[in-house]
Amino acid sequence: MERSPIWRADEWGGLRLRELYRSRGYLPYRMSKFEPYDLYLRNKSFLVSENILTFTDTDGRLMALKPDVTLSIVKNAQPPSGGLEKVYYHENVYRTTSAGLGFREIMQTGLECIGDLDLAAMGEVLSLAAESLGLLGGGAYLLDLGHMGLVSGLLEQVREENVRERLLAELGRKNTAALSQLCAQAGVERDLADRLCRLARLYGPPDRILPQLKELAAGSQAKESLEELESLCRIMTHLHLADNLRLDFSIANDMRYYNGIIFRGYLPGLASGVLAGGRYDNLLRRMGKTGQAIGFAVYLDQLERLDSDSEYDVDTLLLYGPETDPAAAAARAAYLAAEGKTVRMERTIPRELRWRELVRFEEGGQA
Repeated sequence: MERSPIWRADEWGGLRLRELYRSRGYLPYRMSKFEPYDLYLRNKSFLVSENILTFTDTDGRLMALKPDVTLSIVKNAQPPSGGLEKVYYHENVYRTTSAGLGFREIMQTGLECIGDLDLAAMGEVLSLAAESLGLLGGGAYLLDLGHMGLVSGLLEQVREENVRERLLAELGRKNTAALSQLCAQAGVERDLADRLCRLARLYGPPDRILPQLKELAAGSQAKESLEELESLCRIMTHLHLADNLRLDFSIANDMRYYNGIIFRGYLPGLASGVLAGGRYDNLLRRMGKTGQAIGFAVYLDQLERLDSDSEYDVDTLLLYGPETDPAAAAARAAYLAAEGKTVRMERTIPRELRWRELVRFEEGGQA
């Protein structure tokens, strides 16, 4: 189904994604605009931004306009014993602007799978992430995939936590010079430093990168993580979704929350990622929950940039005069709209309006 011009990219995208998730048995999750501020205060580093809009309610409680949906889902999750809770959401969240000068309301769509995870469940979520990008990008997209287990398996050999965090940050920047320098300053063994630098340089399709990872995986945790990554890549290959898959370990994230696969999605024409997700068992532990969890979010506000690049404001400017039959004008506008065009009716040409075609009614009402 192609997007009609009357739909904004983010509106159309949200609709198609909800249809996709419902088709795989995920149930809708709905929440209030507000949550107790304490929920976000205790997990600020999990959020995209630590700036949160707060207010005091009539009972004197400090509340927050929700900046995130996942935390609320985890807080309320009650998966069946030995089973899974699968939910999707389409919610407004409130984030700071890119300039940090205010807040904006954006629409976010995503899904979460919580409970007794196995490879099948993880493969399903990863494939849904790829299918989501395919829907939004018309088949053109990239899905970067990494594994926190491989990263932490190497970093666990570094004793100082602050050094591990700094190494993780430089890995995210693919800054091998800074990685080498930091390893030397912290007394990290040369072999480990070399492995971290080689990991930072790796990027490409699974069939090329996986053999190189086998040379880097040191320790039982790293080797088990590599086996899991190989299995997930096989699932994606079987589903014909591996062509747009790239392995990348610079997307590694906060080890306090993420512990398994982690992924990020990109669309042509958009510099920033539009999808982010991964395995976050550690977040469940921090919130007193058992089991495992994986999910992702699609940042629909990024899709607005696709619309903003349009050359025209409307497809058709429909001009009518004082003698135009109103019924004929309305019928003509409805006909054009049914063809999938955006239509604006005016008596005069609006200043600064950009239109693709101009349709005028003759006296008496015919176009």
